[in-house]
Amino acid sequence: MPQVTATATWPFGQIAVRAAVPLLRQGQAALDAALAGAQAVEDDPAVRSVGYGGIANSIGTVSLDACVMDGRTLNCGGVAAVENVRHVAALARRVMERTPHILLAGEGARLFAVQQGFPLDTLHTPEAVAQWHKERPKPPPRPGPAQDRGHDTVTVLALDQKGSLGGVCTTSGLSYKLPGRVGDSPLIGAGLYVDDAAGAAGATGVGEEIIRIGGSFFVVEQMRAGRSPQEACELAVRKVNSVAVRRGVHPARVAFLALDVKGRLGAACTTGTNFQYAVNRDADVELRKAPEIAVNAR
Repeated sequence: MPQVTATATWPFGQIAVRAAVPLLRQGQAALDAALAGAQAVEDDPAVRSVGYGGIANSIGTVSLDACVMDGRTLNCGGVAAVENVRHVAALARRVMERTPHILLAGEGARLFAVQQGFPLDTLHTPEAVAQWHKERPKPPPRPGPAQDRGHDTVTVLALDQKGSLGGVCTTSGLSYKLPGRVGDSPLIGAGLYVDDAAGAAGATGVGEEIIRIGGSFFVVEQMRAGRSPQEACELAVRKVNSVAVRRGVHPARVAFLALDVKGRLGAACTTGTNFQYAVNRDADVELRKAPEIAVNAR
């Protein structure tokens, strides 16, 4: 029987891992456990980049993105630019299970949520509103690399007792983004990709840079080719760096996290990202720091 494993991005990923691991040990499926972990973060108002209490966009609206994927079947679903729905990861799973589609967006996704019995809710907290008023940029956004003013997506990857993988990615996206902006987090192959035949990967950071290289799919395909999760994540960061050099811009802060069916982990990030991730270790949860890959690294 495989050793169950849960891992999640950033220090608040500890919340997700602590919620997911007991379910895995009870024999629940990887996707169920990963979703429970992600939802625990969505519900925490202290996490300003996911779910309830997320920092708003440039006009003061909290807009959420999420996706889910089952490694056994490759079934997947996502929602993008959703307002007034707290548990968007669970909504993404409903898209996967109850529609012929993979991605619903905006008002259509919110209407689907109401039809599915999700309560409409305000996602603002007083603390998040105060932060928005204090920090939001005043000039209109200009072309070029996306402004990195907060982007800490939670991606949760899990390995269950049957040796199957599941993953969930959920976020409020870049703080102060333009209304309607969609990042990597709801896009299968960008923010998340899971395949029992190869491995699972998730991303966090400036979504435009992750989308540009098909980040999570790239990581999984490297594992399919025989590379370890660690090697695969480092290659993805090197690709981000290479593309940034070609575009003549400093690389944005991005990170990748990977897990394979043997329970092996990998993580890497661009310089200055200070990416940390949580993973269960025996009866506790451990926080680890990912290596940073410089632009000129080979």
